[in-house]
This record gives sequence, structure tokens and C-alpha cells, in this order.
Amino acid sequence: MSHASLKRYAWLSIAAALATILLKGAAWWLTGSVGLLSDALESFVNLAGALMALAMLSLAAQPADETHAHGHGKAEYFSSAFEGFLILIAAASIGYAAVDRLVNPQPLEAVGIGLVVSVVASVINLLTARTLMKVGRERHSITLEADAHHLLTDVWTSVGVIAGVGLVWLTGWLWLDPVIALLVAANIVWTGWQLLHRSAGGLMDVSLPEVELAAIEVVLDGYRARGLGFHALRTRQAGSRAFVTLHVLVPGAWTVQVGHDWCERIEADIRLALPRVHVTTHLEPMEDPLSLVDQDLDRAD
Repeated sequence: MSHASLKRYAWLSIAAALATILLKGAAWWLTGSVGLLSDALESFVNLAGALMALAMLSLAAQPADETHAHGHGKAEYFSSAFEGFLILIAAASIGYAAVDRLVNPQPLEAVGIGLVVSVVASVINLLTARTLMKVGRERHSITLEADAHHLLTDVWTSVGVIAGVGLVWLTGWLWLDPVIALLVAANIVWTGWQLLHRSAGGLMDVSLPEVELAAIEVVLDGYRARGLGFHALRTRQAGSRAFVTLHVLVPGAWTVQVGHDWCERIEADIRLALPRVHVTTHLEPMEDPLSLVDQDLDRAD
């Protein structure tokens, strides 16, 4: 499935965000609950994130060109970082509204119908999040995964808000509503920080996860048993695509053709273990001491 085909899931997220904005906005209007207002505001963040996801998936779908030889896959990190930034803004807005309501408490109205509307919105978010998470993990799309994580956070946030509003309705303790809204804001801040941290890692060329590095080592161990050597293994993640480079040490008496054939087998086996990776190998004679000089990123003189 290409980035272009993934865009339809961004449209699904946009549709879900619009639906939940209308439903949660109606729930807040009916009840006057600042907790439900906080929930509605986060849905605007969901919409902005979904629109950004659509834009970045469109950019990531563009093929490699002369100025972007490794493709445009890193565009996905801008989407998740943007969504994380918007989440922090939403958290500040929620906190401001909650503090104001603590100072100036107001009774809630039409709580029953408001909660029913909010539950419907939460179900929409839950179903959308499960779909995005499944596709995002299958296709290694950080954009869809980030959107799904945010929607799931929205679902649990809604559960907390609904429970809080219900408790206010039953107990009459008006202070519960803004306090729960502040807890929602804190939870949103944590989600935003996680998205920003993961996006920064991708933009800084973070290595592949340990489980994937272990899969590469399993492949290389099989060739080490046949007398080949390896060093300077480097990996990085760029959106849904991963890149692997390594130096292959072979007997110096081998012809270029023989060495090349072995490199082709190694690359094919790594791609079999990790289907979405681009593998680049560099052939070197194991008897030459200079072959070991370039293990670091900057080659020693």
C-alpha cells in the first residue's frame, strides 16, 4: 500500500473529527460543562492533525527526485510534530477555562442528553483510532499511528470527562468538573510531548528499533558463519521507509563479480527480514587494514 493509498485513512480521520466536533460541541452547549468543552476543543486539534496528516502523506507519496534522493518519507514527522504542538496549545486553553470555572462555578444543565451525545462521539473516535492504528502499524506510517494514538487518548479523556460530569450530576460537587478538566489538560500535555519526542527522533535519524536491529544481526550471523565479516552497520528511519548501510568484508582474492553476488544475497535476505528497508552495501577486502579504518561516521586519516 503506497502513501497515496494511505491518504484515504487521513480523510477518514478528517470525517471523524468533524463529526465529533459537532457532537461534543452540542454536548457542551447542552450541559455547560467545562469538562465537555475541553473534550470538544481537543476534537479541533484532531481535525488540524488530520488535515496536516493528509498534506504530509501527499508529500511523502512523491517519488525521489534530484534534490531528494532518499524520497520524501520524512514529511510524516512534520505531521506528528505539528499535531503534538497543537495538543499543547489545546491543553493550555483547557487549563485556562478550567481555572476560570474553579473561580466561578456554574451548575450543569441537561446532563443526561449531553453525556449520551458525548458517548456517541467517543465511539466514533474509538472505531476510527482502531482502524488507523491497524493500518499505521501494518504500513509503518508514523503519521497514521500518531493520529491513532491521539484519538485513543481522546477516547480515554472522554471517558474521564463523562465520568466526572456524571459524578457532578449525582453529587452536586461543581468543583469536580473543572478539576477533571485540569487532569485532562495534563494528560494531553503528556501525549503532545510523546509525539514531539518521537518526531524529533525521526528527524534526527534515530536508528531502527532493537527488535529490527536484532533481525538484521540474525541475517549477518548466518553469513559470518560462512567466513564473511561486517562493520559500520548504520540504520535510520524516514517515515514508513527504513535505510540500512553496512560494509561487507570478503576475501581479497575474490573477484568483484563473486563479491558482488554475495552482497546481493545479503541485501536480499535483509529485505526479506525487513521488507520495507532500502539496503546499501560496501564491499571491502578483509585482509586490508584500511578496510577497518572507516567504521566510524567520519573516516580516520
